[in-house]
Amino acid sequence: MSRDLIILGGAVPTFLIDRAAAATGAASIEPRPPQAVRLRDVWRNAEFDAEVAPLLHQEKLDWAFIDSGRKLADYGLIVFDMDSTLITIECIDELADFAGRKAEVSAITEAAMRGELDYRESLGQRVEVLAGLDARVLARVYSERLQLSPGAGELLEAVRAAGLRTAILSGGFTYFTERLRIEHGFDFATSNRLEIANGKLTGRVLGEVIDAAAKAEHVRRLRAEFGLEREQVIAIGDGANDIPMLGEAGLAVAFRAKPATRAKADAAINFGGLDRIAEVLG
Repeated sequence: MSRDLIILGGAVPTFLIDRAAAATGAASIEPRPPQAVRLRDVWRNAEFDAEVAPLLHQEKLDWAFIDSGRKLADYGLIVFDMDSTLITIECIDELADFAGRKAEVSAITEAAMRGELDYRESLGQRVEVLAGLDARVLARVYSERLQLSPGAGELLEAVRAAGLRTAILSGGFTYFTERLRIEHGFDFATSNRLEIANGKLTGRVLGEVIDAAAKAEHVRRLRAEFGLEREQVIAIGDGANDIPMLGEAGLAVAFRAKPATRAKADAAINFGGLDRIAEVLG
């Protein structure tokens, strides 16, 4: 199946359209109102990643490689990472703030998301910082600091109207994923379980650790459960631990993501909201 490159988010300079067309071998170029361009029958290659993608980023433009003719209703499942993807915060960083160690934990989180640290090891280091915190801080972070990312509500409305199932696959914590699942009607959610004893966080997680490999395995399991092919899945993430999950999807979306994640994705949304995914497939 042929693929198209859609560039959107504002007026695309003529020189950049020409540069993208030359790099990808586009067969034709079509304006796509109000402010987007579709390049048809393209080839994603190293030249695009190394030379064109940085120019698009510089112009504050988003882009997506999609199979020609694909619409939102052609998919059956959409899976979201939670922290810094479905929501605007990293929950563990905000919890660490109540222990007076947010800067330290945020630095570890950032390095882990860039792929510079082993995720399991970094998770253990960060969770240890929470030992002794009153468990009620979980509710405070949810009510006082957690917000959906721009466009999340609109995207969820669009995918449900198109008949897609929805899932949260997160290396974060069940307190947050379960509340989001219930309040926003997700079909499935999984994440790590913080241990609580005598009303306080112990600094440990319980059971299976939801790391990069586990997230990818859950995508495969959901595909099998719903009778879907890989091409019928959309996955959205931002960090290096999302890359295996993105690899299990037909449309891999990097949302305001780290460079390593963008390099493995079919689409990079750095400036628009999550609803830009529906716009691309509209």
